Parts: sequence; C-alpha cells; structure tokens
Amino acid sequence: MDTIIEGAIKAIELLTRGDREVLEVMMMTLLVSGTATVISVLLGVPLGLWLALTEFFGKQVLNSLVNFGMGLPPVVVGLFVSLFLWRSGPLGDLDLMYTPTAMIVAQALIAFPIVTGFSFAAILSINPKLRWRLLSMGATPWQANWLLIKEAKLGLIAAVIAGFGRVISEVGASMMVGGNIKGQTRVLTTAIVTEVEKGNFDIAMAIAYILLFITYSIVVLLTILQQEKKIL
Repeated sequence: MDTIIEGAIKAIELLTRGDREVLEVMMMTLLVSGTATVISVLLGVPLGLWLALTEFFGKQVLNSLVNFGMGLPPVVVGLFVSLFLWRSGPLGDLDLMYTPTAMIVAQALIAFPIVTGFSFAAILSINPKLRWRLLSMGATPWQANWLLIKEAKLGLIAAVIAGFGRVISEVGASMMVGGNIKGQTRVLTTAIVTEVEKGNFDIAMAIAYILLFITYSIVVLLTILQQEKKIL
C-alpha cells in the first residue's frame, strides 16, 4: 500500500518538475502508439466497411482471420516483425530493427485487426437498406459510404479506442523490435518493466500512474467525440 501511495506522489513530482527522461518516454509513447493507431484506422476502417458491404467467395474465411487477429498475442507479432527486420531477414537492408519505426509497424499490425473487426461490426449494426436508399436518392458510392461512416460513428470511435488501448498498453512486441533503448525506443510500458527489474517499485508505480493518466485523457477526448450529436 505504501508503494502505491509513494508512486502517486512520485508521479506528481516527476510531472511538476518536468523530468526530462520521463517527458522523453512520454513523447515516444505518444509518437509510437499514436502513429500506429492512425495507420490501423486508415487501413482498418475501409477494410471493415468493405467486408460489411461486399459479398464475395471466401468472406467468412477472411472474417475469421480478422477475428483471429484481434486476439493475436503481441509477442508473436513482435517475433514475426523481428524475423523480417533482422539483418538476415527479407527487410534487413532497411536497418529498421530497434527503431521507433519498427515499433510502429509492430503496433499497427496489432491494432489493425481490432479496428477492422470493430468497424465491421459497427457498419453491420446499421440498417442494411440504408446504403441502397442513399444510392437511389442520387448519392455516389463514395458519398453513401461516407454517410454510413458518420452514421456508425459510435462504433467506429469505439474501434479507435480499442485499438489505441491495445497498443499503448503493449509490452512484448515493443521490447522485441525496439530493444527498450534509453532515449531512443523506450516507452512507458517498457520503462515500467525496467524499473521493476531494478527494484525501483516506487518509480515503476509513478510511471504506471503517468501511463494511466495519458491513456485516460485520450480515451476521455475520444469518448466526448463519440457522444457528440450525430448529424445526418
């Protein structure tokens, strides 16, 4: 119990005095997880929309792969990305191993099926006849799709929240492809692991509080956006 209280006090102290190392780790966390989330949204929402609105042979197989990917262990993703990025791997010449870029790739792969699956469910929750009504009223396919996205805003922002929550709390893949290098690839989750290994439980708790504060703040902003009145 003392460690929990000491961690809270330490977190306030680190933030108020603007500890440089902590700020660097915070910025790296936001850069990596934020970029990975944006990439997963740009790829996952269109795919979820396409899966929901298109009938084709093998659709159930693809849907099952998306569902499987939603529960894929992050450490497995980290392993596969590592195999591709090692010097002896297919992409080894790019020299991306132990860089923020490698971490972004791994986290985007983790969030992508989550965003896709939630987006697919969000679009399916809408009246299936709505798109045809929009098209019959003169809307172009792009306009109809955009209106469907606006109508499914609640579910789509839930997809963003789920994807972001998964990657910002991720440890295994980040350590495997990023190396947890101080000042270069260390993020809040890997910093917690490092401090625990050193026996600095008060600092680990302080960083954990900071991670929770950042995550909660971003989720609150997304929730506010989610609850805004829909306009159609």
